[in-house]
Amino acid sequence: MDDRRTVLVTGGAGFIGSQLTEILVREGERVRILDNLRRARLDLIEPFLQDGSAELVEGDVRYRHRVDYSMRGVDAVVHLAATAINKSVEDPAESIEINLAGSDNVFASAADAQVDRVVFASTASVYGEPDKLPMSETDPLRPQTPYCLSKLASEHLLQFYARTTGLQWNILRFFNVYGPGQRAEAYYTSVVLTFIHRLLAGDPPIIDGDGGQTMDFVHVHDVARALALALESRKTGYVCNIGTGIQTSVAELARLLIEAVGAGVEPVFQPRDVIVARRAADIRRAADVLGWEPEIGIKEGLTQVVDEVIRSK
Repeated sequence: MDDRRTVLVTGGAGFIGSQLTEILVREGERVRILDNLRRARLDLIEPFLQDGSAELVEGDVRYRHRVDYSMRGVDAVVHLAATAINKSVEDPAESIEINLAGSDNVFASAADAQVDRVVFASTASVYGEPDKLPMSETDPLRPQTPYCLSKLASEHLLQFYARTTGLQWNILRFFNVYGPGQRAEAYYTSVVLTFIHRLLAGDPPIIDGDGGQTMDFVHVHDVARALALALESRKTGYVCNIGTGIQTSVAELARLLIEAVGAGVEPVFQPRDVIVARRAADIRRAADVLGWEPEIGIKEGLTQVVDEVIRSK
């Protein structure tokens, strides 16, 4: 008799989900993936589908019957499926339908199935422009786009089901996730691939303004580890930031990538008025609740992305 736990991962064939699937399989879990395959990395999950350690259900979280079908016999859920932040600005209705109504389908189905725990992937974008750094989970929330609004509303929906059904949960707010397998259209980290492709073509990276705007880049593998730990933690009912606490400016990013590629160019700064946004996560709660801290530094992580882009050419 197979006594492995079954974990449902919505969006499990995507950028973060495929990394999480690998971690869970290696930890001895059985993984069921619900994914509409629009942004799937099937090459990364195919070995687990072949050996039976993971199974794939093609479907969309917008359709409750597919969610209920996927939820059968499940012990825990990681809800990653969502539309992208830039797409939400173009089509707010779709963002609400997928990110909010889809989340309600997942949470309601999980509650009805009496799963042990739900881990929800939220975003640091719910903070909007910070009053101070590092940004902590108790800071004011000022979501600015339909994506951010739907993520924050989903956080509250999950807590509603917890109050009314006893569902256990943890919520992780991701900062700027990057790493091998990332998509070129990623809103906050597309600059990484843009710079790499220019450098490999022999062109300098072009930076708007003085490049002083910063991000908190957190490696996709560290994010996947945090999700796995959130499933296991004895502490539940927490919202945790998942970042590094380190600011990396766009100008510094360009110089790190020039070094990683080995290019003999300098960044080009073009005059332009930009809103200087700064990002840095307070990750003390993640350390306390999850026993998590980031392991992959920005130099190592960017080198991995560069190597993958070169191999794909």
